[in-house]
Parts: sequence; structure tokens; C-alpha cells
Amino acid sequence: MPTEKLTFEGAHGNSLAGRLDLPRGEPRAAALFAHCFTCGKDIAAARRIAGRLTAEGFAVLRFDFTGLGHSGGEFENTSFTSNVADLVAASEALTAKGLAPSLLIGHSLGGAAVLKAAAEIPSARAIATIGAPFDPGHVTHNFSDALDRIEADGVAEVSLAGRPFRISRDFVRDVSSAELGPAIAGLRRALLVLHAPRDATVGIENATQIFSAAKHPKSFVTLDEADHLVSRIADAEYAAAIISAWAERYLDLEEPEPHPHAPEGIVRVSENDPNGFLQDVVTASHHILADEPTSVGGTDLGLTPYNLLSAALGACTAMTIRMYARRKGLPLAHVEVDVSHDKVHAEDAATGEARKIDQFLRVVTLEGALDEAARAKLLEIADKCPVHRTLEHGARIETRLA
Repeated sequence: MPTEKLTFEGAHGNSLAGRLDLPRGEPRAAALFAHCFTCGKDIAAARRIAGRLTAEGFAVLRFDFTGLGHSGGEFENTSFTSNVADLVAASEALTAKGLAPSLLIGHSLGGAAVLKAAAEIPSARAIATIGAPFDPGHVTHNFSDALDRIEADGVAEVSLAGRPFRISRDFVRDVSSAELGPAIAGLRRALLVLHAPRDATVGIENATQIFSAAKHPKSFVTLDEADHLVSRIADAEYAAAIISAWAERYLDLEEPEPHPHAPEGIVRVSENDPNGFLQDVVTASHHILADEPTSVGGTDLGLTPYNLLSAALGACTAMTIRMYARRKGLPLAHVEVDVSHDKVHAEDAATGEARKIDQFLRVVTLEGALDEAARAKLLEIADKCPVHRTLEHGARIETRLA
């Protein structure tokens, strides 16, 4: 999706750096995302959740708090109170663009900050927290061994996630004295609490306290096996899907524009993000995303081109096996095809020269009361799938300008 850089003045007068992820067409609503303690706007969970929401028609602003990432200022001069003020400034910057945020999302300490900031953001109608602490002072356990030094010296350098940060006495005192109970009780907005039962950083009891302090409407959804940073793609996608579906109930959202489809018989691939590799793949009635991993400059929001090619081979193989088993009345309960792709060295028979060729490995799993003869026959049938034959025999590709 298109992304704009957005800079605005933060609590201390410093320039804060944000990314505004925009959907295609008119946004249905705007969301403001607050990242976790000492993280940044580009943390994987923030990117993935923003990407999913943008695909659902939301405009999403994620930004670096003062002293972090690409934002100006010194981290040691910040506090929980200044984080809340940065959030309010971010909401005002969004509002100035005609995108007053109706949805606030906060991860970890960012979740505590959105709960506190909500009262100062009149456009906010729904708040979602992910792994948020009920007591903001909980964050000090990350550097508990340095608390005495910080109190005595006024500031001390600590190591957090392998990076050095200077933590001030004012920060510790401010975050330790912050109380969320009254703010949560007075939200007067819909609240969604997302938390993982096995979160080793912020325990699940924090979700219980937040949920208990809130008045209805309120909802709780477990993130099951997710870690505190929601680092797995599946967990981030799940969280984003839940937030999007839940927000539909509490926000006055315009219906999303139907995605333009291609003429019958055409697969159309159109560039979604010119700064990355995300592609919209559409047919007459379907839409999927293609992308590349973040390691090569993509956003990892869809299957790679070779994933798609492998998927075509696997799907065609499974369908061909099922069709044959159905026609012959074989007791095939389930078929599964694992496909991997690689380039391997081969020797040209005509020239004797070494070259690389594409190799697909299929591993077929057949379930059911099948005898060995039936299994062998079904494996033989796998080679008759049309995509297999296309890949094996090769194809001629003609290209011309539209």
C-alpha cells in the first residue's frame, strides 16, 4: 500500500518521524499505532498489523516517540507523560490531514499510553491494546538492576534488547507514579484487550486488571502462543484481523471499495507499492497478494512468485489425485502435497557444460485405507497433473506492450 512520511512536532518541540500507510482509494477510517517501550514504528508487529489494517481500508499512522528511531530529541529526557503528549500530537497531525483517528492501537507500554491519551483525543471511538501493562511502572523491571544508580546519579545507561539507552530519574519517577485505573474506568469508548497467556514480559494478569477496570463495551481476545513482541507473522496477522473485525462494530465505517477485477480468463498483476515489491493479483472473481520477504526489501505480506509457482504445482497435483480417486472409488481420506523449489547443477547433454536448472520436490501424503497398489497408482497419477506437464515440457512466453 502507499506510504507517506509524516513529520510533526512532539511534546518537547522535537520533530517526530512517522509513516502514514494509506489504502487504495478513500480511507474508511484512520488508526494511530503506538509502539512498545524502546521499540520503533518499524518493528515487525507494527508493520504487519498496519499492513493488514491498510488492506482493510484503514489509514494507519505509526511513529517513533521522542528520542527513538528517526525522531529527534533525547530519550533520557522523555517520560511516560511525554509519550502520552507525543500521541496527542500525532493525533492532531492526523486530524490536520483530514484523518482524525477513530481507532487507537497500543502495544506494550504504547498500550498503556493510548489508554491514558484517549481522553485527550476526542475523535477516538475505539481502543485496542496488545500486551499492555496495567501499571506503566512495570516497565522498570527491564532495568531493575540499575534503579539504584539511576536514583543516585540522576541518569544511567542501561542495555535493553542489546542496545544502550540512558534512563533518567525523572522517567522512573514519572512512569512509577502513573495510574491507569481511573483513565480506563473513564474511557467511554469501546475497548479491546489482546494478550498472550504466556507473555513472559508483561503477565496475563495485566490484561485481567485492565479488563476489570473498564466499563462496557469491552472485549478480550487471547493471543495464545504469541510472544510479547508478537514477532511471528501468523500472530501479527491474527491480531490485525481481530482488531479490524472488532472495529467494524464500533466505528462508522464506509463500505470498502470493491477491488477491481480482471476480465474473464486473465490473471492481472498490478503493482501495489512502488517502494517495495507488493503486488495485487486478481482474476475475474479473486484477489490475493504477492510479495517478497523483508530480507530482500519486501514487506512479506504475500506469497513470493516462486511460492505461487510451487502452490500451482501442489494444488494441481492434489486436485488430480482427488479426481482420480473419486472416479475409481478409492478410499482416499485426505491428500497433502508439500512442494519445495531449488536450483540445482546439471550437465547439458549436448554440450557437456554445467548449468543450473529448476527443481521442484513434491512430497505427497495420502491418508485413508489404501493398499500399496493404490498408493503407487495415485503417486503415478500425480505426474499427470497439467501444471506438472507444463513445467516439465516447458512453455513459450510471448510478451507485448499494452
